[in-house]
Amino acid sequence: MSDVFSRAALSPHVTGPLRDAVASARHRVADRDRFGVSDAAVNDAAMTHSWLFTGPPGSGRSVAAGAFATALVCSDPEVAGCGACDGCRSAAAGTHPDISWIRTDGVTIPVDEVRGIIRTSAVLPSVARWRVVIVEDADRLGDSGANALLKSVEEPPAHTVFLLCAPSTDPEDISITLRSRCRHVYVPTPSEEEVEAVLVADARLGLTAEQAHWAASVSGGHIGRARHLALDEAARTKRAAALRLPGLIYRSGEGYRFTAELVKTATAEAAASVASLEEHELAELESSLGMGAKGRGVAKAQVGAAGQIKELEKMQKNRRTRMLRDALDLALIDIAGLYRDAMMVAVGAVENAGEDAGVDAGADASAEAAGNPVGGFLHPDQQKVSRELARRNSPEALVRCIDAVSDCRETLGRNVKPEVALTGMVGRLRECCGQV
Repeated sequence: MSDVFSRAALSPHVTGPLRDAVASARHRVADRDRFGVSDAAVNDAAMTHSWLFTGPPGSGRSVAAGAFATALVCSDPEVAGCGACDGCRSAAAGTHPDISWIRTDGVTIPVDEVRGIIRTSAVLPSVARWRVVIVEDADRLGDSGANALLKSVEEPPAHTVFLLCAPSTDPEDISITLRSRCRHVYVPTPSEEEVEAVLVADARLGLTAEQAHWAASVSGGHIGRARHLALDEAARTKRAAALRLPGLIYRSGEGYRFTAELVKTATAEAAASVASLEEHELAELESSLGMGAKGRGVAKAQVGAAGQIKELEKMQKNRRTRMLRDALDLALIDIAGLYRDAMMVAVGAVENAGEDAGVDAGADASAEAAGNPVGGFLHPDQQKVSRELARRNSPEALVRCIDAVSDCRETLGRNVKPEVALTGMVGRLRECCGQV
């Protein structure tokens, strides 16, 4: 029978341990007879209170954590994570009272938010048998946030489960002490076929088979990116624009002008996308502080208002900074993928295909227009560009280009100004491609 794990398109080596853990968790609850879980069928050691889900961006680590949380609060006696009971439906809607998510729009998760969740985790679950805390961006925990969470992860309440999500187990992504207290589950990048199956199965998207196939083929195994590309014309435009950079490297000055414009556009878009939200947040804060009011006691009540407004502005700036970095990082991933495709062509690792397919995922394209992209390409609709890059550069030069883009991504993560990081990258790319 289908459950939340099978619907999430997760690999068996991920779902197997999680299903075992849910069975063990059900075995531990006081009313085990209600669920009909026999002692012989349960590995009681399969369940633990602290988990770490890692995997590449888009692999579905937070999806895996969400499915696990849903199965833990499911009330169906036969299928853990049935997807149909009240617990599963409210978990899917993000409204289950016993599942808490820690997310952030900023660069780091505020320590005050971590402390608040820790207090919540100590409270008995209200409707389910477990209280689940999901830290979706554990790599964005600062030192103070990680230290605050450590005690709870080390000695969690008997009824609470902590699920942490991070890109890897590297100390730069997750505290070593937090990592050592968690059971690790690696979530691999789904295949193109698995991504396509998820898109086709989601009736809410309303995609044709051709649109789903195109989006899956260019998403690099990132389910969320595939959905975004399939539904958002602006996202497809941005991807196409980013993929122009390797060609502009051969035009003196064009690469530098392009990256400067890229940063400027991404900055403006980040600010515009949250402008109304920021206005609403400021208005709410000013209202709560009584700003604009008159009468006795108002001045006293507004003591500290300037500090709170400054803190809000800092949080909003951090959110815009993260949005800018994420947008630039996505563009850099696409660019690195194009150089990777060229390198694969240069070494003969993929078939030298014909002309580009040129599929527009936003249109109701025919199967003939979609073509049959050759397996192994991250950007099957850019094969002509890949072949040209392979013709003009040696495999070694293309590897150095990939390294230059990867180094730029790391530099952006170290809070270097985007203009400086991208300018340095363009200079390295021109050098790698023999243009200096």
